[in-house]
Amino acid sequence: MMSTLAVLLPPEPIGPATEFAYALSADGRSVQSHGEAPAALLPLPRGAGAEVVAVVPVQALSWHRVELPRGVAAGTPRLRAALEGVLEERLLDEPEALHFALQPKAAAGEAWVAACDRSWLQRALQLLEAADRPATRIVPEFTPEGSGALFAVGEPERALLVSAGEGGVLWLPLGAASLPLLPALPEDAPRVAEPAVAALAEQLLQTKLELEQPPQRWLRAAQSAWDLAQFEFASTGRTRAFKKLAAGWADWVRAPQWRPARWAAVLLVAANLLGLNAWAWKERSALAGKREAMQKVLTTTFPSVKVVVDAPVQMEREVAALRLRSGMASGRDFEALLAALGAAVPPGRTPAALEYSGGELRVRGLALVPDEFSALAANLKAQGYAAQLQGDGLVVRAEDAR
Repeated sequence: MMSTLAVLLPPEPIGPATEFAYALSADGRSVQSHGEAPAALLPLPRGAGAEVVAVVPVQALSWHRVELPRGVAAGTPRLRAALEGVLEERLLDEPEALHFALQPKAAAGEAWVAACDRSWLQRALQLLEAADRPATRIVPEFTPEGSGALFAVGEPERALLVSAGEGGVLWLPLGAASLPLLPALPEDAPRVAEPAVAALAEQLLQTKLELEQPPQRWLRAAQSAWDLAQFEFASTGRTRAFKKLAAGWADWVRAPQWRPARWAAVLLVAANLLGLNAWAWKERSALAGKREAMQKVLTTTFPSVKVVVDAPVQMEREVAALRLRSGMASGRDFEALLAALGAAVPPGRTPAALEYSGGELRVRGLALVPDEFSALAANLKAQGYAAQLQGDGLVVRAEDAR
């Protein structure tokens, strides 16, 4: 079941204090509640797939049968420009001030186009959007479909006769002067009246009319395949999905039936947070233990170290000092570097100059080709040394040198 809120847009200018007539349905077909309210106080449809449908009243639309040009894609600026050119002489207003919408699945050839005041429609949609009731679709109250039907709608002082069918949609004041202007209808065509004007319409038409409440008609309009949200008002699939997702989220947050699920989600998040905090505390404790053990090894091995700032660096310095005092050679000493280089240099190559500084051996004059350098670097790497070309020289250092 899909919950639907059908909102009738009033034909008069729309402002913050405007009240909207509405019909709310739990299944999209039967009226659950109806009434009038400002946009912010309109009820919210609930459940998966819930939607707000804006219904454009018959007085706000004009209908035109046009010949669509070939090779112009629907919804594109080119089609909009083509429609302006075709309809320019039929419209009472400037085309730039109007919004156009094509009939569903319109293709090249004849098609119906609905037109309405663009700023009026934009203002109505913005008001619903600001009230967190964004319209997912925009539909006409009556459509040019079917074999034809006659409707008497409105209030006694503003009653209308509406003829709707494949010949178009025509609305006229409910009065004797309008009867000659109505198109001919089949004998079995539906003739429907709202209760408020049923007696007046039956007296004028001299026939019995079927009664229908306005909210039921708005819900039926909401089921139409028409969608006036085209061109600048186009609602893409992604936008609709986002709106439905937002509506579903709001329903999940507020609906009483989802309270157990919300508590379960809260408990799950809390359990995960507690687990993460416990794991982080365990890791911090293990790291602190390792750091303490390293500091203990340093201070035990080298009692002269009283304050531990960076155990690995301090231990390396102490080992280097101990090696220096004992006369032991280091892998960074000149002799060690030179011995490693001598084992790696290609036969017949003799350096022209050697320079040792800061644990680095700089060699010039070897004139190595790329293949020879690659072999030399691999050989040195196996011995724990790194080689790098710098200009016309070669630099050799221990791999752990900083």
